[in-house]
Amino acid sequence: MSVVQLNTSSPAPKAPAVLSETLEVAKQEAQAEGLKYAGKVSPDDAWRLFINGEAHLVDVRAAEERKFVGHVPNTFHVAWQTGPALIKNPRFLRELENKLSKDAVILLLCRSGKRSAAAAEAATAAGFKNVFNVREGFEGDLDQNQQRGGSGGWRQRGLPWVQD
Repeated sequence: MSVVQLNTSSPAPKAPAVLSETLEVAKQEAQAEGLKYAGKVSPDDAWRLFINGEAHLVDVRAAEERKFVGHVPNTFHVAWQTGPALIKNPRFLRELENKLSKDAVILLLCRSGKRSAAAAEAATAAGFKNVFNVREGFEGDLDQNQQRGGSGGWRQRGLPWVQD
């Protein structure tokens, strides 16, 4: 695993006048699928957009998941659900808006891509314009043994992450 140091002192990316081709394609696919948010991107595309300053990466998993399973360095954290029962965070939209503008390009990441899709729908309904879901999430889908981490996902693809 390699840790990538990002320049966190530079100004945050602003909403681009024109979205990258990757995001435009994601938007077109989302419209064709009838998604209620801007679209879906692969973990590889999400990393490229993030390190190039074209998008913000927001981890929506519970704090415990980030701490014990691992997380992408230098990203925002706004939990979609909290606590052992994973109750929907009633402050999610307010916390997201406190970190990012409604015009920002935002990539949401969870464990498998399901919670982040729900969070993307809620953020879009609240007026965020460019919210995308990271397909496969951090750990990917369940395999035949009902385990994650071996089939898809951020970690399995060898993208940068750290663990507390």
